[in-house]
Amino acid sequence: MQRAYKIPVSVLVVIHTPDLQVLLLERADHPGYWQSVTGSRDADELLANAAQREVFEETGIDTRRYLLTDWNLQYEFEIFEEWRHRYGPGVTHNTEHVFGLCVPQADAVTVHAREHLDFVWLPYREAAEKVFSWSNRAAILKLPDMLAR
Repeated sequence: MQRAYKIPVSVLVVIHTPDLQVLLLERADHPGYWQSVTGSRDADELLANAAQREVFEETGIDTRRYLLTDWNLQYEFEIFEEWRHRYGPGVTHNTEHVFGLCVPQADAVTVHAREHLDFVWLPYREAAEKVFSWSNRAAILKLPDMLAR
């Protein structure tokens, strides 16, 4: 049976409150690695639909209740060696599309145990320092500018 490879196009969703608290999730496959909601796009899935799906799968948050915005921002990065086996042969880079989701307050979320160990809400600058990915850090640091638009 042929294994389905991930598509090297993903979404990153910065979930935040109006007062710039940012939700981070700790990866189950790499304890100590904190990140925003991320995930690969399915075959012909629209990016906004991928963002909605990933937020619900990883946190239980229904994005239809809040304001999900496409930041029209993308980053290309080299896929970490340890995760390249998930992609087709020769695939080394991923294009990540950034979205924001504003929720009214920093509430508890339901993390998917297979994907994440824990969650934390932090002021955006602290959140940017805690994430392991440079693209996630860059996106979080753009939060005040995105809200001002």
